[in-house]
Amino acid sequence: MPIDVNAALAAAPTVREATWTERDVILYHLGLGAGVNSLDPAELGWVYEKNLRVLPTFAMVAGQGVSAGETKPAGMNLPGIDIDLRRILHGGQSLALHAPIPAAGTATISSRVADVWDKGKAAVIVLEQSAVDDEGNPLWTNSMQIWARGEGGFGGVAGPDVSSAVPERAADKVLVSPTGPQQALVYRLSGDLNPLHADPEFATTAGFDRPILHGLASYGIVCKAVVDGLLDGDPDRMQSFSVRFAGSLYPGETLETAVWRDGNRLTLLATCPERDGQPVLTHAVMEVR
Repeated sequence: MPIDVNAALAAAPTVREATWTERDVILYHLGLGAGVNSLDPAELGWVYEKNLRVLPTFAMVAGQGVSAGETKPAGMNLPGIDIDLRRILHGGQSLALHAPIPAAGTATISSRVADVWDKGKAAVIVLEQSAVDDEGNPLWTNSMQIWARGEGGFGGVAGPDVSSAVPERAADKVLVSPTGPQQALVYRLSGDLNPLHADPEFATTAGFDRPILHGLASYGIVCKAVVDGLLDGDPDRMQSFSVRFAGSLYPGETLETAVWRDGNRLTLLATCPERDGQPVLTHAVMEVR
């Protein structure tokens, strides 16, 4: 069986040291489309080492970029889990920040399989990670939901049912984020070398017309849009950000993010206007300062 649930849940956490530099941060931001207007001082702050700001979603790739040296294509090399890349999709993501992420630094990251949910035709693998700095101070925690097609039906629990409803009123703000045709090719240099995002033949066998943008790229793009458009360009004002990945985005298409604000809680819905408003990110909530 590709998933041995008992073995996955019983396995000890894996621990790795992650080190990153300003170049890793800049490359990550470029992969999100930052720097298009390089004469804008606010935009330059994402892509120039002088007073470089760091998006909280950089936590998703810390220690995996150019400073990590040679990397291998992403795979499900987790205890008790052996799944073909063509059968998995990134289903959801949450991130909680405990301290600002430095532009260059080191962290110890612990990873474990926290749960495996049975969705009938698919399984959802919940992978949790926590990061601390050199002194043991918490930096961030995140939870990744990995959708494994054809791996359900083993009699497990289905997992929580979270509402995707948005407020029944007009959005308080709509943020528009164009993407470039080469964006997935740039973003993958931050560590996710899954051929689904670069190889047309591989993408076709996985059921897509052409390579798609990484779900975590869309996640970062929306984070940047909110920081720029609602948080005065200050990434430290973001406390947490959770989403479900509801649809794919092809490089060159646009992300349109509707935002409803209720105090420090933002409800978000990101769609693709080129495809009649098809949802890309749903169940999206951001807590801010």
